[in-house]
Amino acid sequence: MSEITLVVPMTHMKDVSPGRAVPARASLGLAAVALFAAAANLRPAIAAVSPLVDRIREDLHMSATEVSLLTTIPTLAMGVCAPLGAYAGRRYGLHRGVLLGLAVIAVATAARVFGGSTWSQLSSAAIVGAGIAVAQTLLPAVVKTRFAARAGLVTGIYTAGLGLGGAVAAGASAPLADLVESWPGALASWAVLAVAGLALWSAAKGSLNLDDVTGPAGPATRGLPWRSGVAWQITGLSAVNSALYYCELAWVAPLLHDDAGRSTATAGIMLTVLISVQVIAMLAVPALLGENRDKRVGLALTMALTAAGFLGLAYAPDTTAWLWIAALGVGHGGLFTLVLTLPVVVSRDPAEAGRISAMAFFVGYACAALAPLLVGVLRDGQGDFQLAFGLLGGIGLLTLLPIARLRTTGNSPA
Repeated sequence: MSEITLVVPMTHMKDVSPGRAVPARASLGLAAVALFAAAANLRPAIAAVSPLVDRIREDLHMSATEVSLLTTIPTLAMGVCAPLGAYAGRRYGLHRGVLLGLAVIAVATAARVFGGSTWSQLSSAAIVGAGIAVAQTLLPAVVKTRFAARAGLVTGIYTAGLGLGGAVAAGASAPLADLVESWPGALASWAVLAVAGLALWSAAKGSLNLDDVTGPAGPATRGLPWRSGVAWQITGLSAVNSALYYCELAWVAPLLHDDAGRSTATAGIMLTVLISVQVIAMLAVPALLGENRDKRVGLALTMALTAAGFLGLAYAPDTTAWLWIAALGVGHGGLFTLVLTLPVVVSRDPAEAGRISAMAFFVGYACAALAPLLVGVLRDGQGDFQLAFGLLGGIGLLTLLPIARLRTTGNSPA
């Protein structure tokens, strides 16, 4: 693929101390670490819910359908509020736009400590989703600006941060709830991670060198590439990818407990292992594929593995559960990074990458938000997860056809 690299002036690079220039490699390293830290805050507020589902359902008297709203509502907010990311980038610049998103995540997550009611928990979840939308929409434009020559690798780094944040939250939330004797307190504790992300993102301002870089121009939704076929292809793939991902976060642990007979602790550990394997795959798959190869082969292979994992958990969740966890880990970890790389790969500049990402998040997450709710409805109606996870695996297999038709080489106007 021949990629047009945006040349960003480097005259605004800050010094670590007076009279001493920051070495280029060290500066890029700090920028990548800041990107990783920002991404680590994009999933804990959602991933922390799954290990605590039984406690939440008991205390708030919620059905499986109702408790799924704790995943559905923030995911929906991430889609509906994605255009706000484009607006924030245009109004405040990329650096301050991401900073704003992290601040919203921190405040809304901390507010969950006061959430002893269904209404307060759902409200906090919605605001967290809005903060995630702002930060997440702008990160691809940051990658295109600062790391255009290594877009696949760096996208893998920040998606690994995203996955690691989810893995830690999934594994630590139940022990935290035991420690503080409060599941709202455990949910709220992840505000500490958001504050740390805020501090690191602020400290890396000079290394990120985004002072003069803004988000996409034009009104929030009108500036999105509605007439671009490539943008719609990426949006559709993003919707499926996100739907499968949030169903994993919300329902893999309950499935392992209800259908496979695992203890709550074991199910939580298996979910943590799943997300941890995904983190490794997020970095390994782009590295194995390289920067300039057609992404369709990688997309097809990882989607097929992901579908196999869902189908396996649906129809053989007991004796071979670890096999399906491994398939979901490797498959969906690689798939996630490849999908998030697409706006950067097909775009001509950071502004276009941001517009495609905003459209993919706006439409894709709005559609994907319904998936965890649908699983909850089917679980209540059928008494198990077989039909729901079978449908998710089938959707993954059907997605192989549009993947084969997707154009991922060369620069495509959007």
